[in-house]
Amino acid sequence: MKALLIIDVQNDFMPGGSLAVNQADKIIPVINAVQDKFNLVIATQDWHPADHQSFAANHPGKKPFETIQLAGFEQTLWPNHCVQATQGAELHPKLETQKIEAIFRKGMDKDLDSYSGFYDNHHKKNTGLAGFLHAKKVSKLYFSGLCADICVYFTILDALAEGFSCVLIEDATCALDINRFEQIKRELSEKGVTILQSRELLTDFR
Repeated sequence: MKALLIIDVQNDFMPGGSLAVNQADKIIPVINAVQDKFNLVIATQDWHPADHQSFAANHPGKKPFETIQLAGFEQTLWPNHCVQATQGAELHPKLETQKIEAIFRKGMDKDLDSYSGFYDNHHKKNTGLAGFLHAKKVSKLYFSGLCADICVYFTILDALAEGFSCVLIEDATCALDINRFEQIKRELSEKGVTILQSRELLTDFR
């Protein structure tokens, strides 16, 4: 089975949000358009407690995008974002959610940052996404959402490790750092990930 994974299409990552990705709102119509091509649609959602240790505000004297050592690992500090039960953590209101069968929340442990939809950054905690997909007999995953160079990227890496065939729908995602995303696309292609545009997907699924 083929499944669509919608990653972190949340208000705080949209223009005007606390961790905004430039023009991120433009991917929403693309994601909405492709959903009907899939029998299974799943989403992930950043869901951080207010005292999450990846927030610069929780480290006096530190600013967003600085790095620190946290539990023996290098940690990028972020603006407060996607705090549990806030409007910023909600899925964007224009995202069609009728077909989303399950939402997997991540980043709930205040001491662990979690970019991937499968595991935290140090693979200490499992979200259950892999087990869910294997139980559904999914073999091929199509990726959309935010941010292309962070959460989408790390989710794809874990998906590959879990044995899934992976396709990145490029115009259904958006990068925080465009230059880094160009490097990532080359890396993913070398790892066997297919990168295509939504128009190619729609044609392929007819």
